[in-house]
Amino acid sequence: MEFTKRYNLNRGYMKLEVWQDSIQLFKLINKIAIEIPKLDFKLKAQILDAAQSISSNIAEGYCRKSLNEYLYFLNVALGSCGEFLTRTIGLKVSDLISQEKFEEIDTLHYAVENKLLSLVKALELKRKEGSWDQQIHEPALPYNPFNKDEI
Repeated sequence: MEFTKRYNLNRGYMKLEVWQDSIQLFKLINKIAIEIPKLDFKLKAQILDAAQSISSNIAEGYCRKSLNEYLYFLNVALGSCGEFLTRTIGLKVSDLISQEKFEEIDTLHYAVENKLLSLVKALELKRKEGSWDQQIHEPALPYNPFNKDEI
């Protein structure tokens, strides 16, 4: 899945399945939330914020380049997963979404949550073993402030 034509080391999070799936989760809940006629503005904003917070925190942690900070932001993303699911359950029990819509959301949410848990576990193992490599191994791109297409 391509989100942008531009790539550098800092944008590597876009290759992560968990990030891609979390973007799809945001897209799904946005589509469903638009269709709910009685959904008030504040609740809609909170649900969308919780969904978008998942992918945002994965990206922010990745871009920090520090294992401890990466793990911190992945755990924040897990917290957002919990908030998102709780708000979605609220929609279901209030009969604002059908069981079928809830299942569609919950299935994708479950995949994102499990991939996040697996990523955290793998990174915690790297921390324990001391095998995390913080060095940038890709060549630096030249900086040219006048030709932004080359950057």
